[in-house]
Amino acid sequence: MIDLVLEETTQKMDKAVEHCREEFAAIRTGRANPALFTGINVDYYGAPTPLQQLASITIPEARTVLISPFDRSATSDIIRAIQESDLGVNPTDDGNVIRVTLPALTEERRRDYVKMAGQKAEEGRISVRGIRRKAMDELGRIKKDGDAGEDEVERAEKDVDAATRRHVEQIDDILEAKERELMEI
Repeated sequence: MIDLVLEETTQKMDKAVEHCREEFAAIRTGRANPALFTGINVDYYGAPTPLQQLASITIPEARTVLISPFDRSATSDIIRAIQESDLGVNPTDDGNVIRVTLPALTEERRRDYVKMAGQKAEEGRISVRGIRRKAMDELGRIKKDGDAGEDEVERAEKDVDAATRRHVEQIDDILEAKERELMEI
């Protein structure tokens, strides 16, 4: 019973860290990255469709993104969706592909992105601590019901605390790397 709680807790914390990593990938740095476009949904025949399902995204240069729509009739919808996104870019259609040139980041914009990364990291930490709280509640219930001895439950609580520390440190490490990446010119 305790092993199941510990295993489930670790899996959920791993997923929280992975989600945090994906959130950081969507924050723009000085270089082009296909992950920037993961949150963009295109209104395709009346249904919101992820951009990755409608086009291939390639990075030929450090600050240029080429988007090749699978269906040429979706080009104007894709351009509109990119313009309405929070990327702050203006895509151009050259007939075959949509070209997006990412402008160089200003110092102020870099600081804004660092702040945004800090907020996403805090959300990740809160998620990990929430998972910890639920695990501790479950362990407390096991202890109260007499399904396991006090020593076993205390050992499991220490394991949950160690896992929490380890996952929060992973989030902090990812944040530190992202901040370095954002501030380099």
